[in-house]
Amino acid sequence: MSDQFDYRQMTSRNFGFVTEAEQERLRAGHVFVCGTGGMGGACVQSLARAGVGALELADFDTFEVTNLNRQVFCSMDDLGRSKVEVTAERVRGINPEAAVQTHGEHWLDQLDDILGRCRVVVNGMDDIAAGVRLYRAARARGATVIDAHSSTLPSVFVVRPGDPTPEERLGWPTRGLPHERFTREMLDQCKQAEIEYVLVHSSTANHVVRSVAAEIAAGTRPRISFAPMVITTGNLLAYEAIAALTGRPHGADFRGWFLNPYTGRIERPRWWPVALARRALVQRFLKGA
Repeated sequence: MSDQFDYRQMTSRNFGFVTEAEQERLRAGHVFVCGTGGMGGACVQSLARAGVGALELADFDTFEVTNLNRQVFCSMDDLGRSKVEVTAERVRGINPEAAVQTHGEHWLDQLDDILGRCRVVVNGMDDIAAGVRLYRAARARGATVIDAHSSTLPSVFVVRPGDPTPEERLGWPTRGLPHERFTREMLDQCKQAEIEYVLVHSSTANHVVRSVAAEIAAGTRPRISFAPMVITTGNLLAYEAIAALTGRPHGADFRGWFLNPYTGRIERPRWWPVALARRALVQRFLKGA
């Protein structure tokens, strides 16, 4: 069926949202997406349909039944299959001309090579240790990382080479340490610091069952996910990746923002005196949890 494919025809309805020159930049664009499940998969789908010409994808997981609730490339036929290979197949099915390269469990060891080709990175992982290594390598190679907070509200933030990374901004205990010295306790503290930031600067706590949130904070329950939130977040990531490729201004900075679909509002980082007061309440809540 690839002989029926025509890139110009596929992307013809993009014009108006992007110019012809911007579409050519997307066609020449090269994006690395690590984590191709929920947010990452949704982002990949939008980038592929927008006409991004080259995608490098990393994941070492396989699809399972719990992924059916939110991961766009997961179906019953895909259970037990490699996420990254299924995603690559779907991308090629959307755009047969796309250059798609996949990376498995050793992708972190290949970061220098990957970032030499990709100046735009989308972080679709929930692995803090791998994320720290990704951000450090991206800064060294001059790459921009597009990411989302661990939140029940869709969110997005953009970290350019000169911006503070999450590790620096949130004061993680991993700062200045080689990754070989990271401990489980340190990584738990990193996770706790991110949860605290999200609760301080968004209304996340108003839109989640409190007993479930307490179990997640205590580490007795895995992170919850919901298709509208996850897929919306993936598309916010895609918008920022497209901005990076076309040279348009980013809508988000390194602190990011949250989209509240329940109120129809954008929630941005709070003024520091308000944040300070909320932080004390959040810390009390988390200790009680």
